[in-house]
Amino acid sequence: MNVEIKHTLLLLEDELESGEMLANYLELNHFQVHWAKDGKQALAIIESYADEIELAILDIMVPIMDGKEICAHIRKHPVLSDIPVLFLTARDEEKDEIEGLELGADDYIKKPAGLHLIKAHVESQLRRMQPEKKQWLRYDHVYLDTDSKQMFISDQQIDLTHTEYIIAELFFTHPKVVYSRHEILEHISDEEKFIFDRTVDVHIKNLRLKMKEEGKLIKTYRGVGYGFNREFLHS
Repeated sequence: MNVEIKHTLLLLEDELESGEMLANYLELNHFQVHWAKDGKQALAIIESYADEIELAILDIMVPIMDGKEICAHIRKHPVLSDIPVLFLTARDEEKDEIEGLELGADDYIKKPAGLHLIKAHVESQLRRMQPEKKQWLRYDHVYLDTDSKQMFISDQQIDLTHTEYIIAELFFTHPKVVYSRHEILEHISDEEKFIFDRTVDVHIKNLRLKMKEEGKLIKTYRGVGYGFNREFLHS
């Protein structure tokens, strides 16, 4: 029987026994858990699963990058900036809790805490989330926010014109399709009143320049048109 996964979580916990117990308990309760044992692993998980993670449980005192630094990274991340963050820590002074909340945490759980209590905090935070999540198109660390019509590369917003964004969204939405200039012109014709065949070339050139290294994702198919570079598509 297939069990429906309710939510996907990031867990940052360097204590192996307690981390394994918590991860297993949450998975038994139908959560998918990506467990990181240090800050470097947490960053790697964020890069790989940013469009899936819905909540983060962060121990503050972990190696390489601590929970506070990971929280700051999450709050600047284009996809994850609004997710609930729970600090899990043995520190029990009021000033530590205040500092954690000021850093952007939504909840602060003091160790030792029972597994059922932690799950209750997780479920409480998830219930408070907005019912509609942002819609994203993504390749690797390039993100398109289809609600606000913005592009991000890692955590940096790229300043695109509306027409440049519309072209990028077309390629990201249909990465296996090559579009002729005429087809792209038809797609952007509502955006520009007076357009010519070479207008597409100018927009593509500017889009690539603004994307810098990631401009390689957009390819010229000679004699055909433009599209997503198929060399970078996952098999």
